Amino acid sequence: MPTIVVDVMPKAELLDPQGKATTGALDRLGHGKFQNVRIGKRFELTVDGPITDEIKAEVRELADSVLSNSVIEDVVGIDFGEAGN
Repeated sequence: MPTIVVDVMPKAELLDPQGKATTGALDRLGHGKFQNVRIGKRFELTVDGPITDEIKAEVRELADSVLSNSVIEDVVGIDFGEAGN
């Protein structure tokens, strides 16, 4: 069964508290060369059957309206896999 991956990240202009905390933790652990960590979300949607144009359109709509909050997040990628290209 094909899997579609949707990646969502906080908008670049907004503070990412989890990323900031992780950046500080890495610095304290001796990994100070990493100046900025941003943490997002990854959704994996398994499809029962082939990835059709209808499925692609539905996933794009879900990504924008359900999987992300357009006020504070951007959908940065949708990977339909080899079967969906």
